[in-house]
Order: sequence, then C-alpha cells, then structure tokens
Amino acid sequence: MLTRRTALGLIAATPFIARPAFAASPEVFSNDNGAIRGFDPVAYFTTGGPVEGTDDLKLMWRGAQWRFADPVHMGMFESDPEAFAPQYGGYCAYAVSKGGIATTDPEAWTIHDGKLYLNFNLTVRGIWSQDIPGNISKADANWPSVLA
Repeated sequence: MLTRRTALGLIAATPFIARPAFAASPEVFSNDNGAIRGFDPVAYFTTGGPVEGTDDLKLMWRGAQWRFADPVHMGMFESDPEAFAPQYGGYCAYAVSKGGIATTDPEAWTIHDGKLYLNFNLTVRGIWSQDIPGNISKADANWPSVLA
C-alpha cells in the first residue's frame, strides 16, 4: 500500500516531475521505434492493453512515426487519430500535471473517459491514479506550454 509519506518521498526523489522542458520538445514523445516506443495506440482500446506494432504497418502523424499490429488498427487511427493517440503527445501525464515532461512506459497506461494516458512507470501511474480528474485538469492547464 502506498502511503502519503511514501508517495511524497517518491515524488521528491523523482527528478523528472519538476523538470521543465529546457529546449523546444517535439509535440509527440517518440524513440527509435516511434511514438509509444513502437506500440499500437489503437490496441489499448481494442485489446485492453499494449501490443507492439510492426515495421510493415506504420504512418507519420504530428511528426512521429506510429506503428500498428493490425491493418484495421492503422485504418482506425488514420480515420481519427485524436481518438486513439495518447494525451499530451504521449509524454507522462503525471509529469505534465506537475509542469514538466517525462518519457513513458507503454505498460504504464490508463484509459479514462475514452482517452489514453501514459505514465513514466507503474509507480507513477499509481500516484496518477489517486486523483485522475484532478491530475487531468492540471495537465490540461499546462499543455502544451510544457514543451516550450
């Protein structure tokens, strides 16, 4: 069980939470495998979890490459990318709520009110989950200015 004292210790010990973007950061977090580290964004909604995309099924959107595990998923994304792309460009939703940015782990995810949110890791997802509506409100107020 995560106590308030432990949570505050984790927050204090996690340097990314208060770190603002020092140079203009890309609108979408990606690595060599693309957005969401190469995981299929539609799969979170259709299969209930992360599924790796393939090199054969990919497209560019908002300056990042997105991979898909299924051609149907790719078509769904192409038709309505805003419905499937993670919020805050795939950066850690909790970090954005605190005024910074951080990378994300595809395994640390939440769907809330039909939107996908990613977090730095499972521990941070646990902290984020304690007040999802409040954290979303704070993150919405900070996005996209945290990229500047």
